[in-house]
Parts: sequence; C-alpha cells; structure tokens
Amino acid sequence: MSESCNSRHFSWLVKSCFPNPQQDLRHQRGTTVAASTSTFLHRISDKTSPENGHHYQTTICSLPDDLILECLSRVPHSSLPSISLVCRRWVQLLDSTAFYDLRRSHGRLCQTIFAVAVTDSGLYTASHRISHDISWKTASFLADDIISSGCFHGLFSHSRLSAIGRKLYIIGRTAVLRCDTWTGTVTAKSAMIFPRKKFASAVVAGRIYVAGGAARTSAVEEYEPETDSWRVVADAPRRRYGCIGASVDGVFYVIGGLKIGSSGNEISRAAGSEAHVYASSMDLYDVDARGWLRSRAVPGGGCVVAACSAVGHVYILASHAVELSFWRFDARRNSSAASSGFGEWCRMKSPPLPVQVRLDSTVRFSCVGVGDKVVLIQVMGCIDDLLRRSGRSIRGLKEGLVLVYDCGAGEWSRGTDLPEGNRRAACVRDLF
Repeated sequence: MSESCNSRHFSWLVKSCFPNPQQDLRHQRGTTVAASTSTFLHRISDKTSPENGHHYQTTICSLPDDLILECLSRVPHSSLPSISLVCRRWVQLLDSTAFYDLRRSHGRLCQTIFAVAVTDSGLYTASHRISHDISWKTASFLADDIISSGCFHGLFSHSRLSAIGRKLYIIGRTAVLRCDTWTGTVTAKSAMIFPRKKFASAVVAGRIYVAGGAARTSAVEEYEPETDSWRVVADAPRRRYGCIGASVDGVFYVIGGLKIGSSGNEISRAAGSEAHVYASSMDLYDVDARGWLRSRAVPGGGCVVAACSAVGHVYILASHAVELSFWRFDARRNSSAASSGFGEWCRMKSPPLPVQVRLDSTVRFSCVGVGDKVVLIQVMGCIDDLLRRSGRSIRGLKEGLVLVYDCGAGEWSRGTDLPEGNRRAACVRDLF
C-alpha cells in the first residue's frame, strides 16, 4: 500500500462520489452537485501561476485533509473497502472522528443489525438495515485467514458481540476478533485476562465490559480499544454463567444466568430459591463511580433468556416454561425528568411467536435495541431434537424468525427472517 495517493485514485473517487449526469430526474439534484464539484476539481487541478503565467497541475496529494474528507464522506458504503486500499493516508482519514461525523451529517449512516455464526470452517456474518425492507446481506471470513486452523470453533462457540461505531468485536473464550464493517477487514486483538464462556458484555462510553462466565473468578474486565488492553475494574457480587449484558446511562447490567457453584468448577442448576434469584435478577455496575448499585429482580420470576437496551430502558424477555413475558426496566439516570422513574418495571406485550415454536432448550433468543425498536431473533439450538421431541413435521416450522417491537407504539411486527446459513447465529448487535 502506498503512503500517498495520485490523480488516478482521485478520478475513481469522483466517479464514486457523484451520480452519472445521464441518470433520470430522480437524481437531478445530485447531478447538479456533481457538475459544480467537477468544475471545482477542474479549477484546483488546472491552475495558472499569477507570477509567471505557467500552467501546473495539482495532485490529490497536495489537497488538504478537510477537502479529501468531504469527498470521501460522500462515497457509497459499497465503495468503502476500495478506499481503504488506496493509501495509508486514506486509511487514517477513514478512522478519524471527522470522517464518521461527516458521513452522519450527509445521511450516509444507517443503523444495522449483524448476526454472527461460527463454524469449523470460519466466521459467517449477516447484516440487515432494519429501516429498509430488504434482505439480509451475508459475508464470510475463513478461519485460516485470521487464526491458526484447528481451534476456531472452540474459541468462539460461546462468544459475545460488542459494537463500537463501525467496528464489531467478537469476544471468544480466549481470543478476540475485530471486524471493520466498512472495510471488511478482520484483525486479531488481545484476549480477555480470564477465559470465559456465555458471559455478559456491553459497551459503556466506548469501552467494553465483561462479567460472568468464569468459574475461578468474579472479576469484571474493561477493554480499551485505543490501547488494545484489558484490565480488572471490579468484582461482581454474583458468579453467573449464561448471563446477558446491557448498558444505559453509564451502567453495565449483568442479567440472568445460572449460579457457579462454590467449588468453582460446577454450574448450579438446582430449582432452589438461590438459583431462581440468579436466573431472574440483574446486577448494576456504575462505570464512573466504580461501584455496584442495588441489584434488581425481574417481576414474576422466570428465567431471563434475552435482554437489550433501547431508548433509555432495559428490555428483558423471560421464560416461564410454557410462556414468555416481556418487561421494561426504566434505566434513565442522566436527566431530571427521568431520574424519578429510575428502577420502575413495566410489563409489555409478549412477542407473538408462531405455535410451532416450543419453549425448551432447543430454542434460543437474541435481543438487540435499534433506535426506538427492539429486534428479537429466534434461533434453534438443535432443530432435529426439537422435531423429535415435539413430534411435529418440519413443514411450517419457523427458524431464524425475526420480530420487531416498536417501543413507542407498543406493538410487535414481523421482520425479515435470517438467511439459512446464519440461523444458528451466536449473537446479534446493532451499529452504524
């Protein structure tokens, strides 16, 4: 990769940034912008010196960063991987906060859901823009391109996902991958200090926090993306396995799960009161204060099977063996109007699952907040076991079901189902 760019790259950039002047009237405004910008580019690249009248050509290398940023920020999403291959200067500009802010101001950002499935052969992703009625877009990454073969599935079979801006962190038991959703590149990052499986993770103020999923420690870890380093910041009041993470207003929520036994190497599955408390409770860690707030219990008990945050609330899906309940916890703290309602629970309308879906260990749920909506994705742990136990035929059985809850209207609607290759996705997350 070259250090700087040249006029050939700039010609490609102009074509990427602006529509064809021969397009129909729907792009008339864009054509006007393209024409005026092309004139401007012609003027800055074909100047005459006022002193001696000599003609000289200005290359893109001599353009200031702010002008290049203005051009790059208008490039369509599909061309971003190509931009990252031009030169190191452009890579640095793509990583800048200014570039992200410009794309936002130009309406080039769109909240997107990502589902990740891990197999022996590699990593598979599916992305979907919830505001657009279009299908999921799939992509794949080979394990050999990232980590040595032979252990890929084992490292990430119980992984968690966290998103910081456009970068997706896949946090496995003893390894971490970072996927750049704009450029399509995958990079190995530093692993957690303690190996974990089925732990809670969430992003607070640009940093990743993890808790639970470790038999020998109750440590809460913090990941700093800038330095690619982990550190222990607290000890959790409960050792949980199979817990879920969420965050609102600077608080890291560790929700549900099972108790890790006192011997440090066993999972408590007893139906006693203590196990019940773990499965239907959440611990609250205040990141700024570096302390724990009072733990909360989900009304009605049950076992928390999915959770996420959206518009200042934590939404929780709980299973009661034969039915599901859907709850909203008021997690708003940073505004005077909302502080009085902090900690209040409200039962919401339950998701309308098809009758073919049976609530047992073969069915799993992932939940993600996207703007003012909660997206619930239902996947099968083992569809063959489900069919054998229920005695139902495979016809009509739904797998990869997507339901969307409108937080304002309080209603559920049907979303676009996951593609077949990702219907056992490990986790989902939203990002721009």
